[in-house]
Amino acid sequence: MSPRPFRIDVPQAVLTDLHRRLEATRFPEPLPGEPWQRGADVAYVRELCAYWRERYDWRRHEAELNRFPQFLCEVDGVDIHFWHVRGKGPSPLPLLLTHGWPGSIYEFHHLIEPLTDPAAHGGDARDAFDVIIPALPGYGFSGKPREPGWDATRVAAVFDRLMVEHLGYSRYGAQGGDWGGVVTTALGVEHAEHLVGIHLNFALATPPPGQEQSELAREYGQKMAAFSAAETGYSHVQMTKPMSLAIGQADSPAGLAAWIVEKFRTWSDCGGDVERAFSKDWLLTNLMFYWAPNSIASAANLYYETFGMQRLDLKKPVRVPTAIADFPKELTHTPRPWLEARYNLRRYTEMPRGGHFAAAEQPELFLKDVRSFFRELL
Repeated sequence: MSPRPFRIDVPQAVLTDLHRRLEATRFPEPLPGEPWQRGADVAYVRELCAYWRERYDWRRHEAELNRFPQFLCEVDGVDIHFWHVRGKGPSPLPLLLTHGWPGSIYEFHHLIEPLTDPAAHGGDARDAFDVIIPALPGYGFSGKPREPGWDATRVAAVFDRLMVEHLGYSRYGAQGGDWGGVVTTALGVEHAEHLVGIHLNFALATPPPGQEQSELAREYGQKMAAFSAAETGYSHVQMTKPMSLAIGQADSPAGLAAWIVEKFRTWSDCGGDVERAFSKDWLLTNLMFYWAPNSIASAANLYYETFGMQRLDLKKPVRVPTAIADFPKELTHTPRPWLEARYNLRRYTEMPRGGHFAAAEQPELFLKDVRSFFRELL
């Protein structure tokens, strides 16, 4: 089917119900210890929910989101919601930007104009892109898959079909972090013939053959074991029993906020103060991509489908030109030699600051690296 124009228009009944639920929230007493030590800080979540109820203006943000052309397009039986903004330059390169969890397409919202019209933002018109920003299936205002099998590789195939079959781009660039990094890597593995190159701020690889027992592998394994013990409870839940938690999150906006905002604090380069990196309005607008379309369960299901079903292969080589931007507060730092063995690595940038949500946290660093990489390929 052809793309159909779309505008975000959350029914007023959904907003009225949200305010009622926020008003009726029953918060637990804080557990012993320092704030955030045992998960979300009750005091901060209470403060955020009060702001959500009393001061946050969704309609203002909704209007801003609707400034850019957006569409729905049915691919493989699921509607994909996406922004599609044409570049203003002599030969704009199509650029697919893919978000992750617990983010949304909102992570890239503030970059649309600098990417599509660089001359108006202190750049060179020759760096203009046609920007395509799709919501992952089951996320935000995209449709929810109704059958098993929607892992990251299938998502990559759907996004490639969107770009080539439905939007008419025979060649394009792609960028991603978190799930976006996994999906973009899968594009590089399975659909290389359509790709100019890929840019990642989250990349995974295993030790090359013969190096599985190396000192580097042992050190990295120890770091990952410590990280897994401290920080991956969320993924174990979502890859094994996503619906058990999602029922509560779909019912309680405070529960949803606690689960998601804790990750923005922990995974960003914010020094323990989440609002050093993200304003309350930013956090809540991102949350609305989960609350308004009731998509928290279908979003978490990507973990079950990809990790729970063991469908992710980190050994498949990526032959398309690849850039990796390594931000210091990223969750994991795969050793560069392993990345060089797996990817056709043309550019590797060690960033001075920034965390997991690079496009939102450090837009200027992110933008410069994306422009520089794709300029080298054209």
